[in-house]
Amino acid sequence: MSALPDEGWLAAHRPPRRTRLFPLAHAAGYTVDDWLKLPDSGERIELIDGSFVVSPAAMGLHALCAGGLRTVLASAAKAAGSELVVVEAVNVAVGGDGLIPDIVVLPRDLVMSRMVIFPASEVAAVAEIVSPGPGNRRRDYEIKPLKYAEAGIPVFLRVELEGAGGPWVEVLELGAGGYEVTARAGAGEKVAISDPFAASFDPAHLLDT
Repeated sequence: MSALPDEGWLAAHRPPRRTRLFPLAHAAGYTVDDWLKLPDSGERIELIDGSFVVSPAAMGLHALCAGGLRTVLASAAKAAGSELVVVEAVNVAVGGDGLIPDIVVLPRDLVMSRMVIFPASEVAAVAEIVSPGPGNRRRDYEIKPLKYAEAGIPVFLRVELEGAGGPWVEVLELGAGGYEVTARAGAGEKVAISDPFAASFDPAHLLDT
């Protein structure tokens, strides 16, 4: 006797139909409206140049660093009496793209309003923790900084976990020709920012929290 079900059983017990994660693409690509309608899959999905880019959950070291950076910046904002707050991984509309920076600095009242997506025009600063892999590195070094700059976000922080002496933190501020590196420091050194509020920290401390 076969352990496999017969054809009649299969006809009567059809497997459940899989839910389509992505809608059918438009001729010109997906839009921010399509992006906002996606079901919650537990993955980080960004909209870049009309295509969805899916990333798995961040590795533990990446998540630890993001939490550490948020803690450092949030403490600095509070000490400065700023009306800005520091949040992790929220939706930001950047031109026709939908991005999810690792860290976003926003007005407190906007965050408290329960908005689902924040316009880039309201963002004071963003930060990305560089993920391993050529595709991720290209996004964090080339694609996303360009889009953040074009959208007018004043400050971009990039944290590099790979390489000797890390983690490394770069501070890039918006100039006439795009972002310009204004500070860079590795573990055991101090990196300082003045905008959107003053902060100074040792990048090594991002992994202590």
